[in-house]
Amino acid sequence: MMKSGVFRTAAALLLAGFAAAAGAQETSLRLVSAFAENGIYVQRLQPWIQKFNAEGKGVLQINFIGGPKAIPPFEAGNAVKTGVVDMALATGAFYTNVMPEADFLKLTQIPVAEQRKNGAFDAINKVWNEKGNMQYLARMVENQAFHIYTTKKVDKPDLTGLKIRITPVYRDFFQSLNANVITTPPGEVYTALERGVVDGYGWPIGGIFDLNWHEMTKFRIDPGFYDAEVSLIMNLPAYRKLSEPQRAYLQKQLLALEAENTFWARYTTEETARQEKAGIQAIKFDAATAKAFRDKAYEVGWASAAKQSPEVAARFKSLFAR
Repeated sequence: MMKSGVFRTAAALLLAGFAAAAGAQETSLRLVSAFAENGIYVQRLQPWIQKFNAEGKGVLQINFIGGPKAIPPFEAGNAVKTGVVDMALATGAFYTNVMPEADFLKLTQIPVAEQRKNGAFDAINKVWNEKGNMQYLARMVENQAFHIYTTKKVDKPDLTGLKIRITPVYRDFFQSLNANVITTPPGEVYTALERGVVDGYGWPIGGIFDLNWHEMTKFRIDPGFYDAEVSLIMNLPAYRKLSEPQRAYLQKQLLALEAENTFWARYTTEETARQEKAGIQAIKFDAATAKAFRDKAYEVGWASAAKQSPEVAARFKSLFAR
């Protein structure tokens, strides 16, 4: 009887050990967004997180902490670097305080799928690993050109006398167009426009309705320039702690996320029409002026990159440009 009880106890402990081991195999990653939770980027990400967690039970889970109320947009990159959170949905322009090279991603002119094939993705991760203590996981926004939106009409690519809200994405380009530039978080732009603190702002073709900026916007300058980059980044030590099965599962889901990027071309068409319907007028230049305007954006962008990090800029330029 005693032996039987001992065996039962040992068996129970063994099963408990197996259960604990199985439970220990599942890892939960804390994810924060540098963008508002009601915006298009988080809206696009939420179904992916739900699918990720449903299919990753027992392997890997994502715990979405929230948007800028949890961590300010310009602190998201540092939060990932230092391990305050495991992952962030952010744009490189928001964490140039961690490394200036993050802003170079706006200069890509080839799809992320091609970047994975031609070595660009690996080159990015080499820099992100070494300088940012991060792993660059996936790009979930592309084919989203930036534009200049204003409350005042201009008839040529010259912003003299205008106060324009910026992030690092546009600083050098807008200054080359003679704008007076002002940096503010996205959450402060509406009030700045309302009070006349700024006369306009730079932003991608999509998303201004999410922030109600359309109510204060009268004009959009065409053509667009650069390519809006919104990506998932991860703390490098946290990434390296993942088991091989966990890393394989994560990669599978990241590629599935990028496969949905065909959405953005359609979204561009829809948002352009929506802006027109809302009364936002497109300012268009003649063909030669439009080309010079866009070419200047890239010339200024790469020149700025070369000043900040010559070796990285040279390496990226050969991989990013067509």
